[in-house]
Amino acid sequence: MADVQSELREQFIEAFEGADYPVNNQMDLVPALPDGPGTKFEADGVTISAMELASKLGDHQEFPYETVEELVDDIIEGLKAEDVI
Repeated sequence: MADVQSELREQFIEAFEGADYPVNNQMDLVPALPDGPGTKFEADGVTISAMELASKLGDHQEFPYETVEELVDDIIEGLKAEDVI
């Protein structure tokens, strides 16, 4: 699963790096997404949309985030905790 994790990490960074940091909530991230809430992330059979991320990871995120790396670290940890990856 390490490949899936690194592939998704790369996609998340690319998608969320354009947000205006610090971000204070999930809605601050939407304008950065290429397809808004419908943006999909895919790696080796795992597909998750931005909407699914928001609903599954609410308990795993601690806003505000100062950098894209902090945000993506929590996303990856949340996905692991939820057995998505």
